[in-house]
Amino acid sequence: MTQHPRLAKASTQLAFAAATFVAAQACAACSSTAWAQASADKSMYSLFNPTPDNLLRTFSTDRPTKSTVPQTVDAGRFQYEVDFFNAYQQKTGGVTTNSLTLLNSLMKVGLTSSIDLEIGTSAFQELRTRDGATGISTRSAGISDTIARLKMNLWGNEGGKTAFALVPWVKFPTAASGLGNGVMEGGIIAPLSFSLPQDRTLLVNFEVDQLKNANDGGYHASTTNLINLSGPIASGWTLYGELWSQVNFDPARTITQASFDAGLAWAVNKSTQLDVGANIGLTRDTPALQVYMGFAQRY
Repeated sequence: MTQHPRLAKASTQLAFAAATFVAAQACAACSSTAWAQASADKSMYSLFNPTPDNLLRTFSTDRPTKSTVPQTVDAGRFQYEVDFFNAYQQKTGGVTTNSLTLLNSLMKVGLTSSIDLEIGTSAFQELRTRDGATGISTRSAGISDTIARLKMNLWGNEGGKTAFALVPWVKFPTAASGLGNGVMEGGIIAPLSFSLPQDRTLLVNFEVDQLKNANDGGYHASTTNLINLSGPIASGWTLYGELWSQVNFDPARTITQASFDAGLAWAVNKSTQLDVGANIGLTRDTPALQVYMGFAQRY
């Protein structure tokens, strides 16, 4: 699917503008609401003194869609989030790329009442490319890189009108040959959520990363922004809609990506979720369609 350049540019600008507007409104509201939010005192719980069942907060996951929520896993509790499969096709400059990822997992453990440790990796990833002009095809397959994140909630973990966290992350180059660039990279994510009427939630993410240059050993900045609206559509069912954008300032070529993402989640019980989703590309550098199905469970 090829989008008109002006439509792609407008879509990207819309995502940035929406996220910036919400952030500006948040700055005015946060100072007056953060201290007014009621929360239970769970400071005595830790990795070795788990939070009891009756004090567990509402089950919250970083799926479906690409967003990161500000809520952490309760102290001493474990949470497992996984894509059963994640697939996309992308066509750029006459080259077709097909990607398939199986068991893309994010494992979380609550260290304190407001901090959790998260480790992400994929059991199997396959990347196929074909150059339409030369007919040359390539295939790479194996495990993925490993990402470690530390989510630190600053307020709103136990409820309230807003919630905010900082999530620094680092990538370790564990991927099979042809699936990664072989170096460490990192960044920080700042998720901010707003509770809306009728159990709806507005979520924005701001992210700044340091990535390796494509053509040399230097590093450059990359920024990611998104705005996500979710809400119940039936008992146990939640619908998600999201605008996502990323600008990668590689010296070789600035790459702008944007997508409209939709997800549907079913709460099997208070600690288990099944979900599906699809991401629709809005620029030429973004996969035209990405689909996935996944699962999350808390222990």
